[in-house]
Amino acid sequence: MELFLPDEAAQEAFGARLAAAMPGAGGLVIYLEGNLGAGKTTLVRGFLHGAGHPGHVRSPTYTLIEPYDIAGRCIAHLDLYRLGDPEELEYLGLRDLLGESCILLVEWPDKGRGVLPPADLRLGLSFPGSGRGLALEAASPAGAAILEMLDTSS
Repeated sequence: MELFLPDEAAQEAFGARLAAAMPGAGGLVIYLEGNLGAGKTTLVRGFLHGAGHPGHVRSPTYTLIEPYDIAGRCIAHLDLYRLGDPEELEYLGLRDLLGESCILLVEWPDKGRGVLPPADLRLGLSFPGSGRGLALEAASPAGAAILEMLDTSS
């Protein structure tokens, strides 16, 4: 599935749509890929607000992992741009998040290769001139179900 998001508001709105398409259970992994400034954090902000987070959403550029408890649901935003070694994820509590069946929203997933669980859904953001291009790819049956929900809700 490919979409064009003309501005930041459209990116946030898509993030909210994605949150609405999530099943009630956690344990889902979403990889967000794209160059610096592509809008990965903007999309996550929309996702978290769409899931019910009322507050500010900051990029976990320095903390690497920012967990959220939203209505009893665990959602974790990971920004691995500054990760030195994938094994550092163990020290940062990745195993605990996986044990809680969190939804993981992972920016720069290539930096965590070998330690991160595989993606259920891959989101690729690009700059096709103005706005952003968004390519969505299911990588598991759960990811395919999410894409189906998104396709029928448009």
